[in-house]
Amino acid sequence: MRFLGINAIFHDPAAALVADGRIVAAAEEERFSRRKHGKRPLAFSAWELPEQAAAWCLREAGLAPEDVDAVAYSYDPSLVVRRPEGDWEDLRTRYAVRAPLFLATALPGLDPAQVTYVPHHVAHAASAGLASPWRDCAVLVCDGRGENVSHLAGRYRDGELEVLAAQELPHSLGLMYEDVTEHLGFLRSSDEYKVMAMASYGRPRHLEALREVIRPTGDGGFRVEPVDWNVYAKALPKGAPWTSDHADLAASVQARLEEVLLELARWLHERTGERRLALAGGVALNCVANTRLLEETPFTEVWVQPAAGDSGTALGGALHLAQAYGEPAAPMGTAALGRDFTDDELGAWLDVARVPYTRPADLAAEIAAELAANRIVAWFQGRSEYGPRALGHRSLLAHPGHAANTERLNDVKGREQFRPVAPMVLESRARDVFGRGPVPSPYMLFVHDVRPEWAARVPAVVHVDGTARVQTVSPDGEPLVARLLTEFERRTGLPVLVNTSLNTAGRPMVDDPRDALECFGSAPVEVLVLGPYVVRRREVFGS
Repeated sequence: MRFLGINAIFHDPAAALVADGRIVAAAEEERFSRRKHGKRPLAFSAWELPEQAAAWCLREAGLAPEDVDAVAYSYDPSLVVRRPEGDWEDLRTRYAVRAPLFLATALPGLDPAQVTYVPHHVAHAASAGLASPWRDCAVLVCDGRGENVSHLAGRYRDGELEVLAAQELPHSLGLMYEDVTEHLGFLRSSDEYKVMAMASYGRPRHLEALREVIRPTGDGGFRVEPVDWNVYAKALPKGAPWTSDHADLAASVQARLEEVLLELARWLHERTGERRLALAGGVALNCVANTRLLEETPFTEVWVQPAAGDSGTALGGALHLAQAYGEPAAPMGTAALGRDFTDDELGAWLDVARVPYTRPADLAAEIAAELAANRIVAWFQGRSEYGPRALGHRSLLAHPGHAANTERLNDVKGREQFRPVAPMVLESRARDVFGRGPVPSPYMLFVHDVRPEWAARVPAVVHVDGTARVQTVSPDGEPLVARLLTEFERRTGLPVLVNTSLNTAGRPMVDDPRDALECFGSAPVEVLVLGPYVVRRREVFGS
């Protein structure tokens, strides 16, 4: 059977396809439209569907819309507490009610009756529990909001979800974090990771005050009272310089978020006795909190959906329907679920662009030499990643041994200098360089402490607090990247590479060859690797 999942209602519209017991494809609309996050999370944008992502998922599976057995729409308007006429949220609900008709228009041949509403947090839960390596586990979902709740705690037993707690709106940890994001001059529902990065520069000196207004209730839920953030730091206009007051506010909010999540996870463990925990929802992209959940709760294993934000509900909805129809899909073994291109297609793009290129006999060795010479490399390989992390398919790579490369990469990408860049490391070498945090960690969703004897050797990947957001690489899963790491260590003695997303500020990650060539042409990157082909800036531009 074939199940198409659709996320559209809030932000990060996406589509995913599960067929014949496996995850075939998943992609975010932003990678096609080139509009960051696909759209803004406004009620009057709820009609915007992931039309290009959905059409691509069907093509990838060789299907027409009429071949789909069921469509999951990851929002159930019947659960919404209706508001007065004219309210913007009522408009969102009206769009959701008509979503089957919108989808049938976007995908001609689709029967609107095939569309099933899957509650938003159930779709999130399925994206974690059903995609994880386990059939039985606890599941914790935390985000801004769904239809009428902002959180779900439960467990999966043999693929069936039991909901144990759900927090009703308006109380929301995710919306609270969004409020702080906006207060600090960033874009809400987009830049929350910047608050997490800024927190490392501050002291949580407002923690006691925040404990009074953000608190667990002891029954698996929590309360978030209205907060006047100006009491702690004045609101920052977008792009304005931040001060220690703003960093202290970020640190305080981050610390309180972690404390509440720990309480929620401990309650869930007490209720379930499970030793495995699966996480989803936008808050699950907070890798600092994830590490504390692993280190400081009774759970011995934690798995986080790589597309933990709303885009992941497309996959979760499809998995939920597959389970309901008695055809559960295999666990998610990779985040590389997006588009890929043949060598011939990539070569044709380079020919059209009229740029000189080579096809080296040993790509890993040649690029390792470029990286050892401290050149920045744009790396485009295989299927694009599903979710916000670059995992060696659409990446910018650099030498970790030069502290200046952090600033250099932030300049290349046009982003704030307080932002860290991440390391990738062979799974077999990870414990030599990094402590605390899980190994393996293939999706870059936890922080690890950098061992003191290594901090001075790989300064570009060490955040101000001594941590790094690590991606471990397995030769079985990523043989080319593993060889690149091996060749780089042979030349430099360093088993680590800097890995950050292949994009510039405000733009989605590169997805197709045109995107890669445009990024290479506009950003000061010395080398572009497009599949087996290598393009050098000095050969294109003469410098």
